[in-house]
Amino acid sequence: MYNRKDYYYKKAKDEGRASRASFKLEQIQSRYHIIKRGDVVLDLGAAPGSWMEVVSEIVGDKGFVVGVDLLPLKVKLKTNMQFFQGDLNQTEEILSHLHQTEEVDVVLSDMAPNTSGVAFKDAYLSYELCLKALEAAETLLKSGGNFIAKIFQGKEVDDFRRELRRHFSKIETYIPPATRVTSKEIYLIAIGYKKS
Repeated sequence: MYNRKDYYYKKAKDEGRASRASFKLEQIQSRYHIIKRGDVVLDLGAAPGSWMEVVSEIVGDKGFVVGVDLLPLKVKLKTNMQFFQGDLNQTEEILSHLHQTEEVDVVLSDMAPNTSGVAFKDAYLSYELCLKALEAAETLLKSGGNFIAKIFQGKEVDDFRRELRRHFSKIETYIPPATRVTSKEIYLIAIGYKKS
């Protein structure tokens, strides 16, 4: 039987991280260099805050990260971090939290639906969240910006990949090593936003 308290789970606990998800973003960053120093980053589905902590370190003092989630954070905010607890559809409120800018360099989405245990249903709900994240990216992302979205494996993955190809120069599919063996999640990495 698979033990969810595996290496990365224990490593996150040992290092005082909010969750194992921080390792996933570090692995994506190491491979694709999506986020640069000084970037303004929007993190959707930010709670408990592990991605925000990683981004905060990458972007440094001249960068900024805004997290959005319905759930509260479990991490302490640094000076280059802000958090909006609310719905992704509240674009005006999200914009008010951005660091004196109306556009961002990177949009991250680690959003996941409340799972039902029915694989095809959960995959579709995940796809719907990805479409919402892309909608936010279309509103807020700079030309040439980057986008990452977590999606559950299912027939919708190809549909979403096709949608991303309409908007970005390059699309990659990646499963970070820190992902649980039993997980159905994959990450789509979209590089070079083509702002219309």
